[in-house]
This record gives sequence, structure tokens and C-alpha cells, in this order.
Amino acid sequence: MAHWNYSPPSTDLSNQYLKALKVGPTVAELLARLDFADTEEASRFLNPRLGEIDCPFGISNLESAARRISQAIENRQRIVICGDYDVDGVTSTALLVAILQKFETYPAYIVPLRLEEGYGLSQKAVERALDKANQPDLFIALDCGTNSIDEVQHILDAGCDVVVVDHHQSKEGLPEGAILVNPHVNDRDSANHCQFCTVGLVFKLAHGLLKIRREKDDPRAFEIKLRNFLDLVSMGTVADMVPLNKENRTFARIGLQVLSRTERIGLQNLMKVSGVAAKHGVNPIDVSFRLGPRINASGRLADASVAVELILSDDPSFCLETSLKLDSFNRERQEIERAMTENALEQIKNSDTERNGLVVYGDDWHPGVVGIVASRVSRSFNRPAIVLGREGDLAKGSGRSIDGIDLVEVLAPFSEKLESWGGHPMAVGVSMKVERVEEFTEFFDKAIGEYLASHQVERTLEIASWLRLEDIDTKLMKDLSMLEPFGQANPEPILAARRILFGTKLTVFKDLHFRFTLTTRRKHVISGVAWKMAERIPPANTPVDIAFRLVWNTFGNKKALQLELVDWRES
Repeated sequence: MAHWNYSPPSTDLSNQYLKALKVGPTVAELLARLDFADTEEASRFLNPRLGEIDCPFGISNLESAARRISQAIENRQRIVICGDYDVDGVTSTALLVAILQKFETYPAYIVPLRLEEGYGLSQKAVERALDKANQPDLFIALDCGTNSIDEVQHILDAGCDVVVVDHHQSKEGLPEGAILVNPHVNDRDSANHCQFCTVGLVFKLAHGLLKIRREKDDPRAFEIKLRNFLDLVSMGTVADMVPLNKENRTFARIGLQVLSRTERIGLQNLMKVSGVAAKHGVNPIDVSFRLGPRINASGRLADASVAVELILSDDPSFCLETSLKLDSFNRERQEIERAMTENALEQIKNSDTERNGLVVYGDDWHPGVVGIVASRVSRSFNRPAIVLGREGDLAKGSGRSIDGIDLVEVLAPFSEKLESWGGHPMAVGVSMKVERVEEFTEFFDKAIGEYLASHQVERTLEIASWLRLEDIDTKLMKDLSMLEPFGQANPEPILAARRILFGTKLTVFKDLHFRFTLTTRRKHVISGVAWKMAERIPPANTPVDIAFRLVWNTFGNKKALQLELVDWRES
């Protein structure tokens, strides 16, 4: 059980929002937590409009990049695009290719083959891209390239101009002559610009390109509706877990609406095979747990350009066949994950040492799925875990933490011995020479032990608002929907209620979860589910406080309000 923390926001501010924005008391309280400059900013948050986004040319080098692409359109030059193989890279590539096709420009494109060509803009990926485009005039790297100094110089030396659109941190500057659109490098003082993932930056680039082509009276530029491309922007923005506020909120909120009625046959088919009920509206969970994993699976196990082709295609039979192929890749990925997780758990259980921090390594483990396995290992033992697979002479992997333990701080003393590393407090990526794995295992265990000795570590549950059960109805759900989509910088609220009675009618299913119903004082019945809590069922007919989320449970043509139990404690 976690420590529950509730810090009520300013009552005056809540009341101000209540009156000025005509929202209910719960939404007013939640808005008061989000630190807006004034009521006008809060109103824009509730009602984001695409017409209110900033001029794209405020982002450094973006106008230069857009003008170079415009020149390539005008002069019918050959363009090749290299995009990364995750959802952000795939949607970025598909978006830019689709925009260029509207201008009757048909670029070649590749996505790096993860297992053969490595990460990002590698030398092998560059050579394949140059070959595919047959000596291109313009090379555009998306979601990669910021740190590929030698590779970018090689492209320039081949007589090809380079534009890099990326959001990764920089270690060194790119060679002179390359155009880098990357707010993390050039616009560090702009909190708004630094929030974009690559597909958001590509959307801004497309916006800039349209402005330039319209200045030149290109009739094609006036026919393009940028709003219709927000389905792709919302997918990359949600999947890449960037903050969902400011312009990202506009992209995600409007984009998910566009996605729910997208005209892209490929996405329609992918939603069908993924079990996404688009008619009920697409939400971030659909992207994160249904669409995203299928796109990622193609990059992890095969060739992510298949996913780009799916998004761009208008051939119904190809789209159905390819969607089923991505679904098959995803099932294969799940099987690999299951086998690796079992192997990892067995490795830990058979160890004769009780460790504070867990490191597990498999010579034949697939490096494309180690992050998910690390999450499962960490959850199973409630300890930080790092899972490593092998690529050549390197052990590469991912780490996941638990509440209160900062993995970046923990790993810093060992960083000189790592080939590469990075991430944030709860999740990191690392690579090291295989012969260092044993040394790293000992270091990690000791470092976590020292961290626990010097820090107070406790799982904390942040309660957003206290309610009465009778407050829960469809009107509240409609009010809460004004705050969606939830994600980074706009977390889904965890609500709480006091002195709730559970009856004896609880149904355990799959030995892990349970369903229940709660009755309000007005005799209304609320259905609920508790995921992975079957070992901790509340006592019958004894008052308890509950922490929960409110969701719509969709099935067929129907949807019903459902309470998802997060935690409970004795009243």
C-alpha cells in the first residue's frame, strides 16, 4: 500500500475557474493544480484550437529547412528521407512523405534495420539510403542524426545537402552546411519548443513549407489541410510520452479526434486488427497499448518501413494484409517477451544472493524487447531492474526503477565504464562491453543499497480530488473529458472517496483481478474493476477509503462508466 498524499490547491483559484469557465467543482480543482498564468490560459487549455499555434519560424533553422525543401520541390530534385524505427520516427517519415507527395514530389525513404544497421543514422543506413535514391540532392534525417557527425559529413561529402529534424540531446555540433532543426540544441530557452517530439517538429516544418509555397502562389499549397495530418502527429506525440500541454496538447487532442475518423485505409485496418473501437473515440491508451506496439514490433523484429508503407497506402488488400502482418509481429514480440521474462525471473530466483538492484543478462536475448521485460522484472520484485541482451561484443539493455529511486543518479558513478547510457529517473538505456556485465551487476546492487540507506524511499499516491460516490455520474465524466488527453504534464487524476462499503459480491477473474459493484446513498450502482489486486481484496462490510480512476468501459456499441480501483486503506 502506498502513502496517500493530498495537497488541496487554492480554494480562491478553484472558485475563480468554477465561475469563469463554467466547469464543475472537481474539474475546477484539477485545473487549479495545473499552474496556468491566468484564466485565459486555462480556457485555451480546455478548448485548444489549431489556429492559435505559434508561427513555425520561431523554431531555429526551421525556415532554412523549409526553404531548402521548397527549393527541392521547385527544381524537381531528388530527396531521400531516413526516419527512426519507433512510432515517432515512423509517423514523422509518413507525414513528410505524404506532404511532399501533395506537391508531386516523390521522395525515396528508408527506416534503419535495427539488427543489421544499428541505431539511428548509422553508416550502413546512410549507404542504403544514398543507394536507394541514386545520388539524391537532399537528405532528410528524422528522429535521428543529431549526434551522427561522421555520417552527416559523409553525406555532405557526397554532394548532398542535409536537413536533420530531431529532438534528442546533442553531444557535439553537426558539420557546417547541415541544417539542424532541434530545439534541444538550438532553442533550450524555449520551454514550448523543447517539448515537441520529432513528428511535432515535422508538422511545424510542414506548416512552414506551406507558408512558403503559398507566398509563391503554388496552388497545391492552398489545397492542403494540415488538420488532416494530425492523426499521425497525435500517434507520435502520445507514443513518445512528451508533455501533453501547450501545443502538444492541441496536437494530441485534435489529432486523436482526427484519428478516430481517419481516411487512411492503413490506419483503419490497423485499428480493426488492434481492437480499437474508433467509433467510441481513440484515446491515448489505444495508441500506447494497441497501435504503438504493433508499429514498434515491425521495427524491433523486421523492417519498420513496412509500417510507413501501411500508413501511406490506399490499396485496401495491401493494407489489410500488412495490418495482419504487424499484428503477427506483435504476437511474436509478446512471445519473445514472455519467454525472456520467465527466463529472467528464473535467473533471479535461482541466484543465491538477495540483491537490492537486479541485473539479468542473456546472450541470446532480443535487444528489441528488453525494456518491457525490465518493467515486468521490476514490478515482480518491487526493485530496480536492468535487463541486458547481446549485440556483437556489447551488452545492451534497459532499466526500470521503482518510486523514489533515481536511476540517473545511481548510474552516474559507473558512467565512464559504459559505452553509452541515458534516460530519466524511472527508465534508462545502457550499453557496455559484455565482459563488464559481472562488474556492473555488483556495482548496481551496491549502488542501490547505498541509495536506499541515504534516501527515504516510499511509494506515494497523489490524490487529485476527494469525491462522494453520488458525485460520480455521466456529467462528471463529461466534465473530466474536457481535460483529456491525459499523459506527461497532465496526468490522469486519481480520485478518492471515504468510508466505502464493499459487499461480498466480488468476482475474481484470471486469478489476478476482481470485479465489484458499489451502491451510492441514492441506490445507484457503480461497476468497478481492480487490476492485479486479487491478493488484496477489501474486507466485506467494513468502511474503507478508496483511490480510483474513472473510465468508460466500451463493449460493442455500448459504453458504461467504470471505476478502476487503484488502492484502498482502512478508514
